[in-house]
Order: sequence, then C-alpha cells, then structure tokens
Amino acid sequence: MPEAAGFEGVSDCSSLQEFSVSNTESFWAAVARQRLSWISPFHTVQDCDLSRGKIKWFEGGKLNVSVNCLDRHVHTCPEKVALIWERDEPGQLLEMTCRLGNLLKRRGVKRGDCVTIYMPPCPLAVASMLACARIGAAHNVVFAGFSADALADRIRDAQSSTVITVNQGVRGGKVIELKKTVDTAVQSCPTVQQVFVAMRTENPVAMTARDVAMEEEMLKEDVVCEPAAMDSEDVLFLLYTSGSTGKPKGLVHTQAGYLLYAALTHRYVFSYHDGDVFGCVADIGWITGHSYSVYGPLANGGTTVLFESTPIYPDPGRYWETVQRLKINQFYGAPTAIRLLLKYGDQWVQKYDRSSLKNLGSVGEPINTEAWEWYHRVVGDGRCPVVDTWWQTETGGICITPRPSDPDAEIVPGMAMRPFFGIKPVLMDTEGKVLTSNDTSGALCISQPWPGMARTIHNNHQRFVETYCQTHPGYFFTGDGAYRSKEGYYQITGRLDDVINVSGHRIGTAEIEDVVNQCPAVAESAVIGYPHDIKGQGVYCFVVLKKDVDVKEADLSRQLNNIVSQKIAKYACPDYIQFVQRLPKTRSGKIMRRVLRKVVEGDMSGLGDLSTLDDPVVVQEIIQGHRELNRL
Repeated sequence: MPEAAGFEGVSDCSSLQEFSVSNTESFWAAVARQRLSWISPFHTVQDCDLSRGKIKWFEGGKLNVSVNCLDRHVHTCPEKVALIWERDEPGQLLEMTCRLGNLLKRRGVKRGDCVTIYMPPCPLAVASMLACARIGAAHNVVFAGFSADALADRIRDAQSSTVITVNQGVRGGKVIELKKTVDTAVQSCPTVQQVFVAMRTENPVAMTARDVAMEEEMLKEDVVCEPAAMDSEDVLFLLYTSGSTGKPKGLVHTQAGYLLYAALTHRYVFSYHDGDVFGCVADIGWITGHSYSVYGPLANGGTTVLFESTPIYPDPGRYWETVQRLKINQFYGAPTAIRLLLKYGDQWVQKYDRSSLKNLGSVGEPINTEAWEWYHRVVGDGRCPVVDTWWQTETGGICITPRPSDPDAEIVPGMAMRPFFGIKPVLMDTEGKVLTSNDTSGALCISQPWPGMARTIHNNHQRFVETYCQTHPGYFFTGDGAYRSKEGYYQITGRLDDVINVSGHRIGTAEIEDVVNQCPAVAESAVIGYPHDIKGQGVYCFVVLKKDVDVKEADLSRQLNNIVSQKIAKYACPDYIQFVQRLPKTRSGKIMRRVLRKVVEGDMSGLGDLSTLDDPVVVQEIIQGHRELNRL
C-alpha cells in the first residue's frame, strides 16, 4: 500500500480503496508529494468538472518528467540497469537522453512543439521520448507498423515539424523499411522540416537534405542537458487511438497526473519491488508501452525490458526463453498472444526455467477463461497471481484489476474485478440511470476524475466532451460494457459496439468467445453480429483450431452450438461458424473485428486500409471461406 502520510487507521487494501474514493483530494495530494520529485509544489490538488470535460490536477506545481524517470534514480542507484534490450547497446540512458535533448534544441525544437517518433522498441526510442520531456516538447509516438498514410495523418494532425525514425526495423526476422515509409509520409506533410534517422541496422539508406544522422550528431552534444520546469498540466504526449468516425483521436496526456498514475499502478498492481525486472512485451507505440514499458517502471527506478520481436520468432518459446535469460519477475502481455502460444502446446513453456516469475498480467482485451487458466497453470506453475487489467488509452493507466488487494483475496479467472485506488466505477442502464444492485450489466462509467486520465483530444475538445462526457453527464463514459457479479466484482463484456442484440437479448461478443474458446479443439475465436431479417442480428463465429486437431467441421459446429446453448442460452448460438487458419490482426495482436464485419456484410469496398494488418493475405482467405460457407 502507498506509505503516504495521513492514512491513519487504514490497514488493508479494501479500506484504502474506500478511503481513496471518499477522500480523493487528500489521497492524491499525499501520494503526489511522496512519489514525485517537484521543482515547486502544487497549490491546488484538483479542479475538475467532468460534465464540461475540464480536468486539472496539481496546479501550480512544476516538475520535469525525465528527472523523475532518470536523474533522481541515477543519484541514488547509479549502477542499476534501467533498460534491457534484446540487442546489447552500450551507453547510459540519462547520457543518451541529454545528448539528444541538446541536439533537438540545437536543431530548433522548442518547448511546446510536438515531435513525432516512428521507431521500434529500442533504447533510442525511449531516449527520444524522455529527451522531448526533458526540454518541454511533447511527443507523438506512432506505432512503427502503421502505413505511410496513417503516419502522415498523425504527423499532420499533431503539426509536427520534426520526425525521429530509424533506417530499418527488424521484427520476426524480417527487415522493415521504416525510413522509406517516413519518406513517403512526409511528402504530404508540409510542416515537416527535419527527420532524425538512427541506425537500427548497418544497412545505409538514402538521405536527403531534410535528414539528420542522429547518432553522429548526438556525439557532438554535451552530456548535461538542463531540464525544463514544466507545469503539471503542460502536455507530455499525444497518442492516437481509433475513433468510431474512422478519424484517429489524438488523446492528450499531461505531465504530473499521468506520471503519478503510471508509477503508482505499476508498483501496486504488479507488486513491483526494487531490484525486480519488469517485462512488458507491448510496443512503445501503444499506451501500454508508454505506461508500463517506459514511464511507470522508470519513475519507480525500475528495470524494464524492451521487447522488439514477436511471440513465435524464432520459435514459440521466445517469451519464456527471455524470461529465463533475463530473470523477469513480472510478465505483462496480451490475451491474443497467450491464446496463440496455447495453440502450440505446453512443451514450449516447460522447456524454460520460469522460477523468477512472481506476477503475470493480461492487457488489451478481456482474457477468456481457458487462456487465463493456461497462463496461470502452465506459465505461472499455478503459483503466480494473474492480473487481468482493464484500462484504455484514455485512462492513462490501469483502472480495474484484481490486485492490489488483501493477500488472501480471491482472483476469479477472466475478471478484472476490483477498482484501483481512487477509481469509482458505476454501471448505467440504457436510460442513463445508475444501476446500484449487483449481478447486473450496464455501460461502464467512472464517476469521479483521477490524475491519469486524458485531458482532451488534440485540437478538438468538443469531440472529447461529446465522446466521453455527454453520454452520461457528470460521468466519464468508457464505451465498454461490464457485468458486476453478486460479490461486486467487475467483468468487462466488450465494447458496447461489440454487443449483439439477438431477438431483443443483449449479449457481448466476448462472452460467446469465452465459451467457444473453452472447447479443447479451439485455439481462438472472434464473434461478430450481422444483420438478420428475423432476429435483428445474428451471431457469426470465426474459429481457429489448434494444430493437429482431427475432427469433422460439421461435428465440431454442432458441439460448439451445444456448448454455447448450455453455457449461455440458445439465442446466443452462432448462426454461422466459419473455420479459418488465422484471424486478421494488427501487428500488436489486436483482432480486427471491423474487417470481419465487412466481409460478412459483403461490403468489400468498405474494408478500408489493411496495411496495419500483420498479414493482409489472411483477409482474402477469409473472404474465400465465407463464400464457400454461403454456398453450402
């Protein structure tokens, strides 16, 4: 528990959660003073009005995020490793950050500018983020799997004049031409004046007058860079997330509140202790990489692993070989990767020593029961708590999770369960009324602000207010549905737009997927709704089988329908079950249900940009399979 002053009489986690919600200002003020290093103190803890989307924390305070992540820990533990990368790279992170900060300033980057970063997870990418924070510039990290068009959209919206990239990326044994992608993108970005190019591989690339050889120029810079004193509510970074309109939203996170929340959740959700090695395998291009590969661990003086590869390269034991070699203590990954590895069998896990592991985490989507149990039983040997974490780009950090909780408190497979300190979730019915009873489902909202939440959408505060604050005035609307059990635990049922209404019955696609995935022959599944003449919506299920499964598809279809009928209800049974070799996924592992919907609806012209998919060929395979199924 936070060892903050002023919590007299609070002796356990559940009491502290109640205290943090009912005495929110005292709680966050005490934790902020204790956890962050301030240049000058704040005078106002919070000034928030959710109905107007007004969110301000720790006003009057000044600090520097890179100092909180680097300098203060270098002074106390200079020998501690901050970053572990799969490739050995010499150099101290503080020195790298300062040299790059000085270079950015020399090349005209000013406080308040926004620098776009298009790099794979590597020490120079982290140094780029921290260098921006050090000199007072905001950063806009774009996932290095996005296409040139997607990158250009984000550069233009952020109005960046500076882009930082690498010559090439390496992922899963393949070389990716990132500099060429940037060259194409900036042709339609008139604001871009310079592109810094770091060398991830030894292969030379074409350089133009606009390009700057980053490492070469950094060597000319001093190793000391004066940190800017930033106001608590100055912008730290933009991060773009998909919107229902199709235009990405540049969510804005600010300095003090975000850093405090990332650090506190990292420490207490994962029970992180000094000396632990934290392994978050998310890409830095996503919020998970920002909060739990970079800012959270570094603010806690921790050692964090940057993972650049894929779970199955060079083989499906990659994660667990890394755990053994680096002696990782906390492992944080996505359910889709867990389901993928489950498909390859236990032997790839059991081949490696995982005795260093103390906690396992799941992030990105609800984890189904079978994957949770395999993760717990096989990966964690039945001794590591599995924390299924619910949060979003918008929330900045984990909001609902089984831990922290009292040592003997139960963890229910596949449930996020308990709100974190200072988080007060509520469920709303379709009429906008708060549901007070348990054993009920509704729209998940959060009833009071917290320091880590996004402040606005870049250049479009009205859209921020309409999306998050006006659906249920006075509450933050998450866009997710949730179930609250008889015991008061929360289970995320999926996006509200992933809820199917079959003959007047509402059912979350995640709920059907969870049941289908319990079948021993099934590796993973994706369920979508499609227009149905009689029922309003029907259920269409895509199923990936485990390797070496020998069963007739017609027999398995009947079996799956029986399971869904038994576990949920007959109305939830799939109208169609299509067996596929694989599902369309982004390079981060997220299933692209939007693409599946368009295929089933026959809207091939509406498939949109498929360049972010790990392998766009899979879409053609699914289209062909769908046509064959319809001919039956």
